[in-house]
Amino acid sequence: MPLLLAVPLACAAQAQGKLLLTGGVSSIDGAAGGGLSPWALTGSYATSGQTGATAYFTRLPVQDYSLSGYGASVAFGERAEVSLARQDFNASATGAALGLPGLRLKQTILGAKIRLAGDAVLDADTWMPQVALGVEYKHLDSGGLAPTLDALGARRSGIDVYLSASKLFLAQSTLVNVTLRATRANQNGLLGFGGSASRSYSLAPEVSVAYLLSRQWAVGVEYRMKPDKLNPSVLGDALREDDWKDVFVAWAPNKHVSLTAAYVDLGRVVPGLQPRRQRGVYGSIQFAY
Repeated sequence: MPLLLAVPLACAAQAQGKLLLTGGVSSIDGAAGGGLSPWALTGSYATSGQTGATAYFTRLPVQDYSLSGYGASVAFGERAEVSLARQDFNASATGAALGLPGLRLKQTILGAKIRLAGDAVLDADTWMPQVALGVEYKHLDSGGLAPTLDALGARRSGIDVYLSASKLFLAQSTLVNVTLRATRANQNGLLGFGGSASRSYSLAPEVSVAYLLSRQWAVGVEYRMKPDKLNPSVLGDALREDDWKDVFVAWAPNKHVSLTAAYVDLGRVVPGLQPRRQRGVYGSIQFAY
């Protein structure tokens, strides 16, 4: 989630490679940026003419579920990025209550991002943000939940398209990112895509703000709005989606590893054991080259 927010020698950094955290971290979908949302930045420390790579592992336990994710990305300079992510959503307790013991939902995400304009560091003294266009192809292995998703009209695969703008404010040691996502995903795709209530795309904004405490530490917040394709359904409003949000802290002791922790609120993720909010502590480790 963090990015280096003060680069007094930007041109020298370009010649010697990126400085700490200038590639952000891996989002839950594999793209570089924040934990919940992609940014316009490319991952790793590759600059013009270089190729870099990252790998990550993420764990998020909440009251009734747990989510594990891992993946890797390759960045081609600061121009483009491709990523591959795998998510494993453990809903065993809820599945048992539904007559589906051991229920796990697994999702594979293939992503690509290309920078369209701007440079977050070199344009820091102007109002021009770095802008990137991204696409994510998602495929869900729904296991025993497949008949339920069929009844709801949800498909097993879908494509998200997003436009991100990242603006670095050097004097304030702050980075702001705004992403606009076109999506049909239910709970980020873990409950399929679209439904009998709506099969059209929705535009969902996502906002991230990061503040640099020191060269190696950053804190911030994220807010990700969600579509609501399964509401109403045969279950009434029980599948209504809530927005996601988090408060995070990140630490990068060197260029090759970074650690991120966050308090995450996913809202109600139904069908849970109770109609309660799903909150937990998110942890992620990323290795970069």
